[in-house]
Amino acid sequence: MTLALETTDLKVRLRLAEDWFTVCDLSTLIPGRGVAALLPDGRQAAVFADRAGRLYAIDNRDPFTGAAVLSRGLTGTHQGRPFVASPLLKQRFDLESGRCLDDETVRVTAYEVKAA
Repeated sequence: MTLALETTDLKVRLRLAEDWFTVCDLSTLIPGRGVAALLPDGRQAAVFADRAGRLYAIDNRDPFTGAAVLSRGLTGTHQGRPFVASPLLKQRFDLESGRCLDDETVRVTAYEVKAA
């Protein structure tokens, strides 16, 4: 089943500790492009939807530069895994695990995300 995003009132939600936090309407996500969401503790999450409708969320802060820019990165796949490349130094971060594909010692927080 395909949802007509223009007609749905589904919300994108991230799991934070024991609760779900609403970050935006599903209709605001454009496949392949990220949005930044401000979290209650002041951090930011980068939220993405792919063309198949899967949702991903990782920390928006690039650990190599300290800038909150991952939501502006380019998305793609590497060996079947979805990633976002930082717009600054181009390191790639796995959207499911938060692991940096270019430096195994670095990772960002990956959030459980759903539309409900």
